[in-house]
Amino acid sequence: MKAARAVVLDWVIAVGVAAALVVTGLSGQHHGTPLDLVGYALLAGGGLALVARRRAPVPVLVVTGLCAAGYQAAGFDVPAVAYLFAVYAAVRAGHRAVTVGASLVMLALLPPAALVSGLHDTGEAFAQARGALELAWLIAAGAAGEALRQAERRAEEAERTREETARRRADEERLHIARELHDSLTHQISIVKLQAEVAVHVARKRGEEVPEALLAIQEAAREAARELRATLEALRDDDTSPPRGLDHVTELVDRARTTGLDATLTVRGRRPDVPAAVDRTVYRIVQESLTNITRHAAAASASVRIDYRPGTLAVRVEDDGSAGPDSVPVPGVGLTGMRERVTALGGRLRAEPRAEGGFTVEAELPVERTP
Repeated sequence: MKAARAVVLDWVIAVGVAAALVVTGLSGQHHGTPLDLVGYALLAGGGLALVARRRAPVPVLVVTGLCAAGYQAAGFDVPAVAYLFAVYAAVRAGHRAVTVGASLVMLALLPPAALVSGLHDTGEAFAQARGALELAWLIAAGAAGEALRQAERRAEEAERTREETARRRADEERLHIARELHDSLTHQISIVKLQAEVAVHVARKRGEEVPEALLAIQEAAREAARELRATLEALRDDDTSPPRGLDHVTELVDRARTTGLDATLTVRGRRPDVPAAVDRTVYRIVQESLTNITRHAAAASASVRIDYRPGTLAVRVEDDGSAGPDSVPVPGVGLTGMRERVTALGGRLRAEPRAEGGFTVEAELPVERTP
């Protein structure tokens, strides 16, 4: 809707300026010669070109300038109103140097064009006064465009700052909630685990058969306690420990090998200046993926590949585990956390079974720093 309104506004301005230029041209003394027809066409064309001033400000600047010089040479004493609009649009878009250069050329072309047609032959003083007026209008148009551009930049910066502050506060609150839940659940699960182990021990000591349900509770409690400890370590590492990143991925692969997994690491491309958030996120993706492989995938081998591409860092972790093409991945906490990290950085994550068997996790993250 906003884009549609902008298009309509551009057409209204372009048609209005074109009509004003043509009407001003008609008010002069002309005799309907072919040169006059060219002049009217340039008047209309210069105004209508403004419809593209948002999409192509520099080409519009050139077209309106040439049209102004052209209808001056054709004998039409009409101000270069369309060119002033084009100057405003070009400066607002950030093309200040180009606009200054084009305007200097424009100011140099207009007097000869007027002299060719016989306009303004009333004396040097008049020509100088007219040149000063044209320069003043150009400066005013450029200043207006620059003022609005700076205002928009300040508004965007303020909005970005608000978003970053809100995101940081949300992350801090989520971290606090996660810790609170972890502490509470750890206590409760520890009690369940202890009671289950005592019940199993007592039953075996008495020579009684241990119920399968009790053994399942004991194993589930042990697994839950391990998962919670790993979660707490990650939370503490995010906040207090030195940050872990790309330089430590080799340690993760070496650690995975100690579990019997044939893990390999491949790095391609030249490493750029990677933002700290991306650096940590790649480490977390590899860490979580290898942890899932060693615990749940029943895999014999795994590969970690990091590709440094122009403006992008790609990381892929694959295994030859038990997942098949028809397997439906269960979105656990680890996978959800990876996806949230990647999305927050403007990247994308793909996690799915491989056609040849096993599972793959692949992420692409932007590495270009924004000013």
